Amino acid sequence: METLDFEKTGGLIPAVVQDAASGEVLMLAYMNAEAWEKTLSTEIATYWSRSRNQLWVKGKTSGNVQRVKEIRIDCDRDTVLLKVDQIGGAACHTGHRSCFFRRVQSDGTETVVGEPVFDPKEVYKK
Repeated sequence: METLDFEKTGGLIPAVVQDAASGEVLMLAYMNAEAWEKTLSTEIATYWSRSRNQLWVKGKTSGNVQRVKEIRIDCDRDTVLLKVDQIGGAACHTGHRSCFFRRVQSDGTETVVGEPVFDPKEVYKK
């Protein structure tokens, strides 16, 4: 089996995360080779945190785990699509179900779609 092309992307590949049941796009994260291997072996979404410069097991702190149901790789082998069961109801650290909760109108104004399902201050104790 051919592998992902981490070299082409400087060691990190984008991972688009989609709800396996509804098709809703939940988030975009990045994976390095270690995160990729851990995701494959555990079937729990694991990413590379660019801000913390370390592996990030989705849901380890918040409880909002992503169980991987299906993985697809794009034609260039440099992007991954993870279809997941979103445990805990929210993928976004802001408490929203999806990180894509802002709708932008043609005039540039934004509206928030949906309400947060948890309070990040309570979950992350910040």
